[in-house]
This record gives sequence, C-alpha cells and structure tokens, in this order.
Amino acid sequence: MEYISHYKPTEKEKSSFMVRTYAWMAFALILSAGSAFFFSTNENLMARFWSSKLYFYILAGVELVLVWTLSIALKKISVALASLMFMTYSIINGITLSSIFWIFDIHSIGYCFIATSVMFLLMSIYGIITKQSLVRAGHYLMMALIGLIIVTLVNSIVGAITHVRLGFIEKAISIITVVIFTGLTAYDSQKIIKTACRADNSDAFKKLSIVGALELYLDFINIFLSLLRLFGKSRD
Repeated sequence: MEYISHYKPTEKEKSSFMVRTYAWMAFALILSAGSAFFFSTNENLMARFWSSKLYFYILAGVELVLVWTLSIALKKISVALASLMFMTYSIINGITLSSIFWIFDIHSIGYCFIATSVMFLLMSIYGIITKQSLVRAGHYLMMALIGLIIVTLVNSIVGAITHVRLGFIEKAISIITVVIFTGLTAYDSQKIIKTACRADNSDAFKKLSIVGALELYLDFINIFLSLLRLFGKSRD
C-alpha cells in the first residue's frame, strides 16, 4: 500500500479514506458469506464442486491471479476494474469456503465469527491509535508467515503421502496462524492510517483503499478459519 504523496489531506479526506477502506472490507465479507451460504444450500452445486479437486484448484488459481493483479498491477488498472476484481475475489473465496457450512455446526460458525470480529476490532483500533511503529513487528510477522506456509505445505504433502493426519501439528499451525494474523491486523491498520494521512480523493488512493481492504479481509478470514479449526464443533 505504498504511494508517495506530499499532499496534506483535510480531516474529512482522511476520514473518507478510512471509511472507504473498512466499508470495502465489510462489503467483501458480506459477499463471501452470502456466496458461501448460497452455494452450501444447493446440494447439486456442492456435490459437483467437491466431487473433483480440479474445480477447487481452478478457483484457487483464479483467486491468486486476482490478488496478484491487485497487488502488482494496481497502477495500470482503473478503479472500476479494481473494484470488480475485489468483488469477484470475495465471491469466489466464499464458494471455496462453502464447505464450512457442511462440516461445522452453525452455532460454532457464529461464535467463531463473533470472536474473530472482537479480536479484529480490538487489534485494528490498537493499530490505528498506537504511537509505536509496527513496521519491525510487521516484518517479523511476514517472515513468520512465510515459515508457516512452508510448514503447512510440508505437512500437507506428508499427510497426502502417508495418509496420516498429525492432529497436534495442525492444531499448532492454527494457533500460530491466529497469532500471526492478529498481529498483522494491527500492522495493516497502522499502514492504512498512515496512508490516510497522505490521501487525496484521486483514483490512486481509491485503489489503495481497495488494496487495504483486501489485506484486512485476508487477516479476518485467516483468523476466523483458524479459530473454527480450533474450536468449531462438527455437525455430526
């Protein structure tokens, strides 16, 4: 979310950037929840989708392309296209997450969502109001995230080969994921408020608000899914 500007925005412009960013993030969550619930209630769609991993991999690939484009090619695309890509990503991600409504009890989903919302809100407020720079912490958290991704991939490969699930490793991965993305929520929130302090009403900053919303969205989703894996009760 780096964009160099020496412009000094008014308080109204700062507030507008912050509201736009968090509104995009909330809208994305609504789109994901709606698409996940709709998809999960259609048994034919669910059966066809989960009958082959190919569909999942295709959608996951599309998600990666969308995130990559929003992150790397942001300056080359329009605000309208960036908005459409973010909404598309949110809907597709909801489809890939639709299985949680079949796996977990609806009350568990609700409790974990509320817990995630509280944690996200507190850490986001902390990131916005703290006077301490979180840049160094953010760098360490990103390094920890890379390590976590590697461990997760290795664990998945070993599990696929041996057909043995190591529950304690999966639980440890979920706990570490919660810690990392809770910290990243504060870090990303601080980046957003710093960007707001340079924000004008140009298209460049409108697109940056979408990228900021994407980062917050990913923080929220990862915390939510990890809590669900830790504390969610099965429907069976």
